[in-house]
Amino acid sequence: MKHTREHFVGALFLSGALVLGAESSFGQQKKESSYSPVIEDPFEMAMAHDKSRKAMVMKRQMDLLNERYDLSKKVTTEVTMSKGKPLPVGPTARLKDGWTWEKLADMTPEKIKEEGLFPYLPLPHPNHVSGGMLFTQIQVKQFPRLERFDLDFDIPEHFLPEFPPPVYLTTHKDMGDVSQGQVISLDNYYEIFNGILNPKQLEGLRLLVTQFPQQQFNATAGRKSEKPSQGVACFDCHVNAHTSGATHLVGDIRPQSHRNRIETPSLRGVNIQRLFGSQRALKTVEDFTEFEQRGAYFDGDHLTAAKKGVNILERGSQVHFMAEFQALLDFPPAPKLDFYGRLDQAKATNSEKRGERIFFGKGRCGVCHDAPYYTDNQMHDLRVERFYKAQTINDQYIRAEGPIKTFPLRGIKDSPPYLHDGRLLTLEDVVEFFNLIQQLKLSSQEKKDLTAFLRQL
Repeated sequence: MKHTREHFVGALFLSGALVLGAESSFGQQKKESSYSPVIEDPFEMAMAHDKSRKAMVMKRQMDLLNERYDLSKKVTTEVTMSKGKPLPVGPTARLKDGWTWEKLADMTPEKIKEEGLFPYLPLPHPNHVSGGMLFTQIQVKQFPRLERFDLDFDIPEHFLPEFPPPVYLTTHKDMGDVSQGQVISLDNYYEIFNGILNPKQLEGLRLLVTQFPQQQFNATAGRKSEKPSQGVACFDCHVNAHTSGATHLVGDIRPQSHRNRIETPSLRGVNIQRLFGSQRALKTVEDFTEFEQRGAYFDGDHLTAAKKGVNILERGSQVHFMAEFQALLDFPPAPKLDFYGRLDQAKATNSEKRGERIFFGKGRCGVCHDAPYYTDNQMHDLRVERFYKAQTINDQYIRAEGPIKTFPLRGIKDSPPYLHDGRLLTLEDVVEFFNLIQQLKLSSQEKKDLTAFLRQL
């Protein structure tokens, strides 16, 4: 059989053998492979190399964050997170010299893009080339097994959720924080929840606090933990069924430079959600659970998963049990909301009342975030790329990001930072971001009132 040049090039492409930047024997530019490199250095050599570069990598990331944001600790105790942690206040984004939020809001998206003035560009992973699960410093101090030798977490602790967060159950509203102030783990889950959950739910919780191999935390030479690791648990990222603010890269985009940073969302209110994964549009929490174990834990590479120890959960029992427990997770109390999810007019301040009117009126927030849970359970493309030019920043290619799901806003004050990649550090940043991309032209007082309302959800 006679093989043509096209046959040969096609075979190379399908085999995943083409590598970006190299020239083929035909003089054509090769494409980057969808698969990870298969040649690995000895672990001690790889670890020494990563440790030697850690300071440089973190300096580059922190230089970027300090260029974009005022990272100083500014908090309020007027309204706190559910357990009492002060809320960070902003906006934190730094505007270029001579510019104000009002002047920026008067510009067209095209002009902001042309002048390079957009203050909320996508946020890269601290090391976008390697990516992977990265846990906050406060969590690593309590659980050293989650420490990476190549990276530290980048966003300061005062911009993160309280640790550990309280746990609320729809079936035991009278109990308040069911966790008793503890981090739920394999060591204490049975003691805390025995007698509260049924046997299936208790088994589902056991699986959620059980460590399973993951790309950066496993027993192979490809890990980023100094010691061989049993892996991570679902509740390592979703601490106490909420979030610690841990970060990662989405598993379903290639090439590596195009992958988006992902900030861990809360599991509170899973029972009212119909889409899972910020950009994946998975239809059930069972789908999400199975996807995470089979693919996302290993950067979407099923070959690496097989090598490092993928945990295949049984859908009819294990996945179902995990989902049944998650269906009990409740939002935190919101004393100023009535059972329709709207403000109780007898309890709300004038500023909060004005903010609610803006939310459902001029601000158009309620178009996607409707009461009582403040989500429409749909995907929307914000088309933020209207405001910035495609470019590479710290090895991430900043470009059109596509649709993301509408996150529930109930309990939003407990879940900083915001947006799918955590680029919005405070609720004030959220308001400024949407004021720009929706071209709302809110006044300074309207923005303050809207923020006051968001704090009561």
